[in-house]
Amino acid sequence: MEKRIKRAISDEVEKHLLAKEITMIVGARQVGKTTLLQALFAGVKNNGKKAIFFNLDVKADANFFSSQEKLLDRLRLEFGDVSGYVFVDEIQRKTDAGVFLKGLYDLNTPYKFVVSGSGSLELKERIHESLAGRKRMFEMSPVTFTEFADFKTDYKYSNRLQDYYRLNQEKTRRLLDEYLNFGGYPRVVSASERSEKEKIIHEIFRSYAEKDIAYFLKVERVDAFELLLKLLASQAGKILSYVHLSKEANISFPTLKKYLWYAEKTFAIHFAIPYFKNHHKELVKSPMVYFSDLGLRNYTIGFFGNLPEQEYGFVFQNFVMNILLERNQWTNSQVKFWRTTDGREVDFVVDSGTNVIPIEVKYSALKSPEIEKSLRVFLERYAPVEAMVVNLTLDEERVFGKTKVRFVPFWKL
Repeated sequence: MEKRIKRAISDEVEKHLLAKEITMIVGARQVGKTTLLQALFAGVKNNGKKAIFFNLDVKADANFFSSQEKLLDRLRLEFGDVSGYVFVDEIQRKTDAGVFLKGLYDLNTPYKFVVSGSGSLELKERIHESLAGRKRMFEMSPVTFTEFADFKTDYKYSNRLQDYYRLNQEKTRRLLDEYLNFGGYPRVVSASERSEKEKIIHEIFRSYAEKDIAYFLKVERVDAFELLLKLLASQAGKILSYVHLSKEANISFPTLKKYLWYAEKTFAIHFAIPYFKNHHKELVKSPMVYFSDLGLRNYTIGFFGNLPEQEYGFVFQNFVMNILLERNQWTNSQVKFWRTTDGREVDFVVDSGTNVIPIEVKYSALKSPEIEKSLRVFLERYAPVEAMVVNLTLDEERVFGKTKVRFVPFWKL
């Protein structure tokens, strides 16, 4: 039996099964949503509670969703007049799913709905609006580095991974290298052979392009969208030039903006916008782009499992971006970057609105806690309480003016 990767989100979702609201699990294709939904279903059944599972990719199941009354008739047959759990996978297959679920919720039935689906626009945008106040949305990402390391060490050090990292730095670096090369799609992580990993990531990319993009989003030129993804992958961690992208992808400016929006809403990429207070001296518009999964990013430009030395810095920066997004998922903080018109730059600025934390990223084993010029300029200008320099090994602190600067090994982040 194949060992299952334990996902941290599982506990949070399981707790929400007790709430009346609809529990909604969203995320990119093949990040493990169906596996999680099936595990929750099995858990509910094992606890002696009534439950039913629908997969809208299956025509026989989808037929019950032709109308709310038809579904309710099926649920009454299954549960009688008592309460029960209704698990629905691939909810994005249902046209106007948000309105459909809203109607069921407002009927105040004794049924708890737990649904999941890929990041189609219907799911991400319209469902979000239709179910305001009626659902809690859990966004499932690819396997995080912590989940990856836990799996790779056979869960022997669960809750003690920090100690493992500190005492086994060479093994930790090897784990990091594997993660930076292959990323965190569950099937890629669990595959033992490189050739199998390559087949799986190819299938994931094709599935994303042909199902999410071509079918759900009705993109007219899938070839242009794929080319745009390759261009974005080559610019991860760099400031985007819309003019350059439009020209290189051979698409109009409005189409470019639309495709970028599609890529973001289907969980393929994230944007970091500039942090600024002085629009005369600091960048205010052009964003940077990062990929949700490093393996998919590497695959699009032919570096899957074979990162050139010069690519590690950018991929490590993307890696840190994903950690920061994960850490700030349930806060009002935004992850931005800072750059002046004369070229000074800080990789990330975590902006809570009332406080900022500038973060520099160094893919190197720093020997001493040196604060580089760009970060010094930011600290002098804004005097934040705290700043960070994320690196491979150094774990120290320094004080610069009013700011405590923490040099943090990536595994402590």
